[in-house]
Amino acid sequence: MLKLLTNRSLLVFAVITLLLAVFPLIHNERATMIVITHIFILAVFAMSYDLLLGYTGIVSFGHVMFFGIGAYSVAIIMQKLGPTIPSLLLAVVIGAVLSAILSYIVGMLSLRLKSHYYAMLTLAFSGLFLVIAEKWRSLTRGNDGFTFSIPDVLKDRLTFYYISFIVMIIVFLMLRRFTQSPLGRVLQSIRENEQRTQSLGYEIIHYKVIASVVAGVAASVSGALYVVTLRFVNTTVLAFDLNVDALLMTIIGGVGTLFGGILGAAIIELAHEQLTSLAKVHWIFERWIIFFGLLYILVVMLFPKGIVGTVRHWRDHRRDNISKNGRAK
Repeated sequence: MLKLLTNRSLLVFAVITLLLAVFPLIHNERATMIVITHIFILAVFAMSYDLLLGYTGIVSFGHVMFFGIGAYSVAIIMQKLGPTIPSLLLAVVIGAVLSAILSYIVGMLSLRLKSHYYAMLTLAFSGLFLVIAEKWRSLTRGNDGFTFSIPDVLKDRLTFYYISFIVMIIVFLMLRRFTQSPLGRVLQSIRENEQRTQSLGYEIIHYKVIASVVAGVAASVSGALYVVTLRFVNTTVLAFDLNVDALLMTIIGGVGTLFGGILGAAIIELAHEQLTSLAKVHWIFERWIIFFGLLYILVVMLFPKGIVGTVRHWRDHRRDNISKNGRAK
């Protein structure tokens, strides 16, 4: 039965992947392509956050700083070295390395703290980087930001759609393999009962730091893709709002599922797009954040474990009932 469910999940994933792959060939309207590309990019960010929150039990309010590091690395290097593919790849690697180093340092300094203290400390680090980006105007241009050029091949929306799509799939598969590895099982054990895991002889801090580094690198890649779509960067890539978005995407989609991050990114981005467009219909929709909050409350009430988590719970409950009925017979 478990093998059947696993095969079914893989089949669903394969069908969705195929549909997204052929979608631009059926409907290639520019606005729709941009929205879906943003969903792919934000899905990577949400999955990186889910690795912390869902699989390790770490609540971080400063995860956006790795997103910002990836964004600024690409923007600055592309401006300095020119819009070429090698300079873009170099920028992505530099952003990932800087994020890995910073997440390691922040992790070693703060992951020994209790969850709420860690969350506040990461918020402080994120605020520090935001201030640096605002004040270091010779490099970042502060709140005004700056534009930059990208390679001509990436200016084609269809090409960048597929690049973002492939990156999302690769990140999903790599994080899925990571969470299903023995190391990932230890992380889930830490999430469930940190004291018991430590009593078994595991160095908790080391495993938490590894998860933090992997999540930071994934968030950096997301930030790099994000600024390429805009061809512009300013301090909004370090804003706390993005961190809240990642948290909401994870909770709505389903904590500890990875796929929930993709679904949550789609729901939030589409809801934002639709509610914003309704502002042309009636002035009340200009306060779209109110309706967005109502949508969030509704989803949490109907799906307390997130959409994917609740569906899995229903599936497991149904499987248990079938198993009990089979034993009774």
